[in-house]
Amino acid sequence: MKTILVTGGAGFIGSNFIRYILTSSDEFNIINLDALTYAGNLRNLCDVESNPLYRFIHGDIRDKDTVDRIFCENEIDYVINFAAESHVDRSITNPEIFLSTNILGTGVLLDAAKRHWSLSPDNKYCREYRDGVKFLQVSTDEVYGALGKEGFFKETTPLSPNSPYSASKASADMLVRSYGETFALPVNITRCSNNYGPYQFPEKLIPLMINNCVNEKPLPVYGDGLQIRDWLHVSDHCSAIMTVLLKGRASEVYNIGGNNEKANIEIVRLILDATGKDESLISYVKDRPGHDRRYAIDNTKITTELGWSPSYTFENGIRETIRWYLDNPDWVKEIVSGDYMNYYEKMYG
Repeated sequence: MKTILVTGGAGFIGSNFIRYILTSSDEFNIINLDALTYAGNLRNLCDVESNPLYRFIHGDIRDKDTVDRIFCENEIDYVINFAAESHVDRSITNPEIFLSTNILGTGVLLDAAKRHWSLSPDNKYCREYRDGVKFLQVSTDEVYGALGKEGFFKETTPLSPNSPYSASKASADMLVRSYGETFALPVNITRCSNNYGPYQFPEKLIPLMINNCVNEKPLPVYGDGLQIRDWLHVSDHCSAIMTVLLKGRASEVYNIGGNNEKANIEIVRLILDATGKDESLISYVKDRPGHDRRYAIDNTKITTELGWSPSYTFENGIRETIRWYLDNPDWVKEIVSGDYMNYYEKMYG
């Protein structure tokens, strides 16, 4: 049986991935390493915490001793690195934590994987590894920068990050690539479009707007709200990651998109309609610095080469997502207390 080390598994995408694996297969042991920062929540995994194939370890990917101990005590076959600081707004106010976690933390994981998987760890020129191992870096389309009114991000699109967050992810991607090239470490990088779905921390657009609608609070919309994103349901993202893990060619990058381009203001109005609220709740606020205007993913490579395609239409996915947040007010209430409210007031006043 294969063992997957999932880092950042208590966060939004990581917890959905763990649930996806444990409910669809009994062929993998899952070790979840998470530092439980503000966006990590073990309540996301209450329904699988007693599963014998699952184990949680509280720790930071920057902690070399903890990461090394996990590799020493377990035969890790795969590493899937979800662990990251991921909110652009927070990267503008505090870039340092993004550089530390997203770059240095990725380096710690790569070093441990290289050392423990190598057939000759004391030989710096050894480029051979135990069969069936792989390091998969979960990245973002934001590393490509912004698009004009036309065109799509391809795997060959030059990296041009515009925020400290996307710059830190681009740096981590380059580090992963270098370990594939220099050391022949089996690696893949996936770059996804905007995710949505259950258990997303309510600083992100869709859960933020749903929660504010429920509480009849102003809906803060940056600028004119015409920033366009390609929306990908988190379940589709999870299936794509697993497809790349098992089928992806070593050292390749795979873009993962949902084929659902929507302007932010369109999403806001859809949520208003679904919750029966009036557009008077919309409050246009000053745009954030360096706000990318449009993202759009060309996912031809993963669909043609690996046979993956998204299963959710946006209409079905957003309806299901809104219903989940409306049906889980206790989860939301716990999240939006304390430090979150301090952050919210700082960002939006």
